[in-house]
Formats: sequence, structure tokens, C-alpha cells
Amino acid sequence: MSEITTFDLIVIGAGPGGYVAAIRAAQLGMKVAVVEKRATLGGVCLNEGCIPSKALLDSSELFALARDRFALHGIGIETPRLDLGVMMQRKDDVVKKLTEGIAYLFKKNGIERIHGAASLTGRNPVGHHQVDVKPEQVATAVTLTAPKVIVATGSEASGLPGMPFDGQIVVSAREALSFDAVPEHLIIAGGGYIGLEMGSVWRRLGARVTVMEMLPQILPTMDRQAADALYRSLRKQGIQFRLGTRITGIRRTDSKAVVHFDAGTGSEEIDCDKLLVAVGRRPLTAGLGLEGLGVKLDERGRVVIDCDYQTTIPGIYAIGDLVPGPMLAHKASDEGVVCVERMAGHHSVVEYEYIPGVVYTWPEGAIVGQTEEQLKESGITYKAGRFNFAALGRARCMDETEGFVKILADAENDRILGIHIVGPRASDLIAEAATVMSFCGSAGDIALMCHAHPTLSEAIREAALDVHNEAIHV
Repeated sequence: MSEITTFDLIVIGAGPGGYVAAIRAAQLGMKVAVVEKRATLGGVCLNEGCIPSKALLDSSELFALARDRFALHGIGIETPRLDLGVMMQRKDDVVKKLTEGIAYLFKKNGIERIHGAASLTGRNPVGHHQVDVKPEQVATAVTLTAPKVIVATGSEASGLPGMPFDGQIVVSAREALSFDAVPEHLIIAGGGYIGLEMGSVWRRLGARVTVMEMLPQILPTMDRQAADALYRSLRKQGIQFRLGTRITGIRRTDSKAVVHFDAGTGSEEIDCDKLLVAVGRRPLTAGLGLEGLGVKLDERGRVVIDCDYQTTIPGIYAIGDLVPGPMLAHKASDEGVVCVERMAGHHSVVEYEYIPGVVYTWPEGAIVGQTEEQLKESGITYKAGRFNFAALGRARCMDETEGFVKILADAENDRILGIHIVGPRASDLIAEAATVMSFCGSAGDIALMCHAHPTLSEAIREAALDVHNEAIHV
């Protein structure tokens, strides 16, 4: 017999959208349950995405610095030796501490955590939505009811036609974060954020890395000047690129494989021992029972929602990778907060036009707002300012002179329309850009702000000054 428990809100999925929504709902006085089929909290982002990838990116960057650049700073060491097992253990420890931190926050906020696979099965006699939970370890099912349910189950990696993931040779980012040895040759399908970040990790650690991208450029959503700068930098680091190239098949040979591809001149092939498929992600809705209840999905499998994140069925909400918009952890978290605040009668909104995006290569790339290409296509008149890190004192001291800050401002009122950064710690610098844009700030506003010297952030001020040809250090 199923145990039936009633809550004010049930959240399905404990990723960055779901767990943040649950905590905010508890803060607002709701009785909350979270259903998660994974044994740990945090979803893909914390367990096999954002966090472990950044842990490996930082570790591999330190390894590359010790190997290639310490001597430039007068630091003499023996050739560093890679202990991949220790590096992986550190990555796992980072993940463990953070997942335990979320579990603590659940306990602190009185959130009921239920481990199992959830499915929506309709309404009970009092009109509440019913969620059946099949536990992972025991046979007894659990039934939960609540007037409101948030679905936040995230997304999964998309595969290549005819080349299913096998976890050994054809892998997703999940497996690429846990290789037990450095691949001899890693081929990456896809020149987006995930592919370039994972390619950077394994290239620094000694792998030969080849990125194959169907489009004629990498990072298609990024400003072209910024994307081209990253492309040149990654090539200098030894990553090989085959643009305008489509992978057509794979043939396994013992523990390796032969990848067939077409770059427009006929079929070719190349050997590798790992093929990382990073061509995008798709909403994860299977098994939830959404369509059976009448929840509408669009042509891309995303859940259709209104401005309150409510689906076509009253009382059922969806956020994060399940709904339109960039598949970013911070976007999902903001949607989780706004969704429950609007349930409570607040007038909260997510400012989608000011959501930053970051690719954690080195140098890093970060964007917020519109690209120059988008402004041209829309017919918006604008002015551009740019400042190179090579002219910045702090960047010189750090020996990190690649890249630039580029600011696009409305030609009529000077309001900032987009800021694009390629360079050291772009992921941190973009916060100033997003803040100013959120308050409808102008290039002139940034130019008037006193920035500490010597810092990397001075590049943002100089780029803002350059919008009006007033930069001092150009």
C-alpha cells in the first residue's frame, strides 16, 4: 500500500532549478517535498557538469602552468608528473562537499527529500496533483499530493544519428569527466561550450584533441570577434579544428575507433580512442506522465509555459532546461526563485536579456546582451568600444595578455546593448557588465566609475571610454 503525504509544493528534480526553487518556497512558508531519482542532490550541473568540469579545468590549468610557464616567472621545477587518479579524487571531493551542502540546506529549511523516480498521475478527489514515486531500492511506492508541482528534471546529452552512447568509446561529458587515463586521441563532435571546455582539459593533460563542428565557426551564439579570438587561442594551445565537417559514422576496432566524416570534399576517416559527442542537449521529460495529463510540448520537446512558468495544466509548472531559453544553471536557478515567488503573489521576473554566458576555456569567454551581428541584423545603430588586455598593467603582471573587452552601446542614448569579454577571469568580470545593464546603464556610466588599479576590471572602463574615443591607454 502506498503512503500518501500532502504538501504545499512538490518539486520534481533537485538540480540548480529544483533545489533553489524548493529552498525559496520553504523560506516563503510552504511545506515542500523534492523528488530526485539520483542518489545525490544538485542534478547534472553539480554531479556531472558545471562543478566537476570546472574542478578539472582548474586542475589541468595549474598542471599546464607548472609545465609550460613557471620558468617565465623565475620558478624552476622538475617536469611535473600527472597523477590523474589524485586529480579525479579532488574533483569528486569538490562534488561531494557541495552535494552534502545542499542536503544540509534541505534539512535546515525543513524540506522533505524523497529518493526515487516520479510520475504525475492526475488529480485526487480534492483537486490536488498526485505524484507517484517509485523508490530506487525498495518495492513500496510513495504517493505525494500537492496543489502545485514544479517539474525541473533538466536535460540530457543529444547523440549523433546511428552512433549511440556506449560509455566507452562514444561518450558524453559525463564519461569525459571521469576517464581513467589520458586519451591518446580525443575527437569532439561539437564546437560549443561543453566540447571546448572538455577539449581544453584533456589537451592540457597531454591528449591530442580534434574538434569537429558542422558549422563554419565555433561558438555560433557568441559575438564573432570574440569567438574568433578564442578559436585562434585554442589552436595555439594545440587543439585541432575541422570546421564545416559532419561526422557520418564510426567503426570500432578493438579498444579504438575509426571516425568517418565529410568536410564537403567526400568521405574521409580518422582514428581515435574516444569520441566525445557534445552537439547539444534535449529536455528530459520521459516517464513523467506530462503528455498523458495534457501538458503541451513544443516542436523541440520543450514544455510550453506562461509568464508564471505554469504549463497548459493549472498547478503544474516547469523551469530550467525543460523550457525555452539558454540551458544554463543560473538561468534555471533564477526561474526557480521567480516561479515560487509569483506563486506567493510577488511580481518577480527573470531578466532574460541580461543572463550572462561563459565558456571556461583559457582565456575565458563571457557574454551578456546582444552581439554585433544581432544588432546589425536588427538594424539597431550602435557604437563599439574595445580594449585589449595586452595594454593592461595587471594583465601584464599576470602574463595573461590575450583577449579584449568589447562594449556595444546604443548610438542614440548610449545605453549598453552588449558586453563581450575574452581574457583572464572573464567569468568574474562579466558580473559588472550584467549589473550595469540590469540598471539600464550606459557606456558613460561605466566610464565615470572609478576602478581600482591595477585590476583586470580596468579593461571594462577603458572599453567604455573607447565607445566615445576617450580611452586613455589605447
